Parts: sequence; structure tokens; C-alpha cells
Amino acid sequence: MSDGPWVGSWRPHRPRGPIAALYTSPGPKYGLPTSVGFLAHDPSRDRAPAFSFGLRAEARPRERSPGPVYRVPPGSTARGRAGAPACSIYSRQRDPAPFNTPGPGPAAYHLPPMLGPRVVSKTSAPNYSMLGRSSTGAFYQDLCKTPGPCRYRVVHTDVYKPRAPRFTMRARNALPGDSTAKPGPGAHSPRESRPQGVTFGIRHSAYIAPLIADVPD
Repeated sequence: MSDGPWVGSWRPHRPRGPIAALYTSPGPKYGLPTSVGFLAHDPSRDRAPAFSFGLRAEARPRERSPGPVYRVPPGSTARGRAGAPACSIYSRQRDPAPFNTPGPGPAAYHLPPMLGPRVVSKTSAPNYSMLGRSSTGAFYQDLCKTPGPCRYRVVHTDVYKPRAPRFTMRARNALPGDSTAKPGPGAHSPRESRPQGVTFGIRHSAYIAPLIADVPD
């Protein structure tokens, strides 16, 4: 046991075995570089040659001719179609834009007017302005400030006089009639005739005298 002072209920003493805290090495935090592979290889070790599989290159396109499956139009030569030159009529070209001179033109400036009171280099004659007609002092000026006859609303005469009789026009009443269904003229036809039938008459005897009701005197 140690003979040192007590620290609370514990007295410091020498450890029985080695403790990692007593050594000042980085410990397992740092690892050695790998000796396998190509990237991050240990520089103190020999590195074997590394090979990579590249991509498959595209095959060179072979020249293909149409062959006999296509029919060559007649009149075709190695330099083109044989025949007279053909001309095409194109559309009319647009007119070129006019050249615009940079800067303001002569129409951008205005000369001072030669008429009126604002002429700089000329003496102007006296000018008069015609004002509108004023209601002050005019013949139609309302001095009394009273309302006119159109200011009041006309009272209906039924308010202060006996009211006249009033009539109401009602709708027309329907005429009374028979609403039962009857056959029209199209229901009868003059061409129709009753069928001929056989009837049995009364049996008479040749020996029976006729009945005479009225006997002459």
C-alpha cells in the first residue's frame, strides 16, 4: 500500500499493471495505410501493376449501298440528274430597312411662333379675353332666393275632394258550353252502307180473312 495522503475515502497507489493512460501514443485512432489495392497504397511497400477494363469501342461503320432493292430513277447520272436546268420561282425579298441617321432630325426642333403675345423678337398688340356671362347683376339673378312653383309636389285631388269611383277591367270569362266528347264530321262517311241480311217474315194463312176494324153502317 502507498503511504501517501488520503483523497477522501481513496488513497493513490501505484498500479499493478500498465495502464494506457500512462503512455502518450495516439493509440488505435490512426491506422497504417493499406498494402492492397491501388488507391492509398502504402508507399513503403511494392505495388503490383493494376489494370482496368476499358469501354468497348464502337465499331467502324461500314459503307452500305442501297443495292438492287431500290430503283434508281431514270436519267440519273454520277453527277446528278440529266436534263435541262430547272429554275425555281422564289418569293419576293423584303425591302432593306432605311438608314436612320443617329441623332434628332430637323423636325425635332420647333421655331417660336410669330403670332400672339409670346413672340420674343416682336411687339405684340393688346389682347382681350371674352369671359362668360356672370349671374351677378344679371336680369335672371335670384335676389330673393325663394323656391319656384316647380319646387313643390302636386297633391292628388282625392286627398281634399271626394274620391271619384274607380273601375277595374277583369279578364274575359269563358262562355258556358258542353264539354262532352262528340263525334265530328269525319266520324261519318256517306259511302258506308249496312250489309244486306236475311230476315224471317210473318207466316200468313191463305184462309184467314183480313181484320176489318171499321164496319160501315
